[in-house]
Amino acid sequence: MFADRDDAGRALGAALLPRPWARSGTRPLVLAIPRGGVPVAYHAARALGAELDLVVPRKIQIPWEPEAGFGAVTSDGTVTLNEPLVARLGLKQAEVAKLAAMTVEEVRRREAAFRGGAPLPEVEGRAVVVVDDGVASGFTMVAALRSLRARGPGTLAVGAPCAPADSVERVSSHADDVVVLEVDRGWSFAVASHYERWWDLDDEEVHGYLARAREQGFLGF
Repeated sequence: MFADRDDAGRALGAALLPRPWARSGTRPLVLAIPRGGVPVAYHAARALGAELDLVVPRKIQIPWEPEAGFGAVTSDGTVTLNEPLVARLGLKQAEVAKLAAMTVEEVRRREAAFRGGAPLPEVEGRAVVVVDDGVASGFTMVAALRSLRARGPGTLAVGAPCAPADSVERVSSHADDVVVLEVDRGWSFAVASHYERWWDLDDEEVHGYLARAREQGFLGF
């Protein structure tokens, strides 16, 4: 169990540092998934001597159960669906397309709010690691990976403090390397259960970590 996201980030940074892509001679790029992934990625990027930036995927909410999702999107319109769940929910193709498009617009608003309109980072040929504070179903992470893969990274990796075993398998088929510190093999999984202190970060806290990275010279925008 991790004390908090700062503790998890330091542990993840230490685990990522020996990976071959982290020692390839070119500066890695660490992409945080906001909000919760930002503190973890901040410490991981410091450990790696990497550039820190953001990637902003978002789950497509189930209309009658907004805490849950049936897939995820990124700002470039990449859509990743949990097809068996979509079938069980009985959602029609037009409904899925409408909800996905609405979510893409929300992602673009969030991306602009966090990045201030700065252009997306250059990933072609670089070692890129996507970091979150935990991987639950894995579909949000997969959406980010699919979007980034299309932009031609040299190496595409995932770093997370915790994830269930089936989600590790899911994201592994879209990444060149996956580093998860605690792989949960139980019947149920919650990211929060791997932290002693857990809370939902707000935008102000995210901007605080980004400001610290900017002051220390490793924020990418």
